[in-house]
Amino acid sequence: MPAKLSKLNQSVEKSLQIIEILAKERSPMRLQDIAAACGMPASTVLRMLNTLLVYGYINQDPVSLQYSLSLKFAQIGSVVCETVSLRDIAHPFLVKLSRSCSESSCLAVEENMEVVYTDVQDGPDNMLKIMQRIGKRAPMHATGIGKLLLLNYDNKAIDRYIKEKGLPVLSPNTLTTKKALLEELERIRKQGYAMDNEECELGARCVAAPIRDYTGRIVAGISVSGPLSRLPMTDIEKVAPLVVETAEDISKLLAYDAKAAGKE
Repeated sequence: MPAKLSKLNQSVEKSLQIIEILAKERSPMRLQDIAAACGMPASTVLRMLNTLLVYGYINQDPVSLQYSLSLKFAQIGSVVCETVSLRDIAHPFLVKLSRSCSESSCLAVEENMEVVYTDVQDGPDNMLKIMQRIGKRAPMHATGIGKLLLLNYDNKAIDRYIKEKGLPVLSPNTLTTKKALLEELERIRKQGYAMDNEECELGARCVAAPIRDYTGRIVAGISVSGPLSRLPMTDIEKVAPLVVETAEDISKLLAYDAKAAGKE
């Protein structure tokens, strides 16, 4: 956090702590339990709760007197969702990632069981203009981001994907069987990132990492792409952490909580 923002308002901080405790509990709580959970005196917590109650951010059961969050948070969340653009959020991160890796980077989402590129940041030789461009579609089974998005699919959904889209051969390295695809998805799930190792385009390699929203679902992916000469396998251990870290930073802005999801 920048130094000029380092001084916090304690009242606001305590109120936010109470809100987060109520959110994690997911059921009404007694005053004493809230106070114990946040380590504050009950009298202090009561003042905070009364303020939140007056402004409609919490409800209090008239019989049990327990507190819970109100739907006002859902109303605010709905407004935020309508105004937030993933592309606008991710673009500065793509620019930084591309500069850090000296390679092209992109952002893509899923649409109708295909990868759709929504933003690109060109590398030193404009290679991405050939491989990917905004609006271009690509098969999910042959791209790094596509394979990440397939992690959202259960076995039945994978079967439906194969039935509708098939596993077309794009290069000698393309995964062309369900068994190979499932093995690859399991490997990706364990290592936390995906690769396109000349599976979509001969002579090109990419490293991709997942972007998750507040539900924990993978809603998009970012990747770094380059020619084999500049992105050899020996460099993947250096590039992959940068891509993963960037995806995690974007995910945080989408309210993804890795600790709550058990990812840390």
